[in-house]
Amino acid sequence: MTDTLKLVEVDCSTGVATERDMTAEELAAHAERAVSFAEQAAADAAAAEAKAAAAASAADKLAKLGLTAEEIAALRG
Repeated sequence: MTDTLKLVEVDCSTGVATERDMTAEELAAHAERAVSFAEQAAADAAAAEAKAAAAASAADKLAKLGLTAEEIAALRG
């Protein structure tokens, strides 16, 4: 397996596909997109964790008010 990333370019008018190595600029853009994707994935995971923590906190508070687990689940929808 090669360490060089490849691109496939297809000429839609002829159907001819050409495979080539990425240029330095394309590699840099790819690396930037990979970093951006990783940052967004981390932000999404943190947001999901915060939402889950808030839901657990709310459920705990409702339970302390005397609601049953079934009633709390019904409120969640």
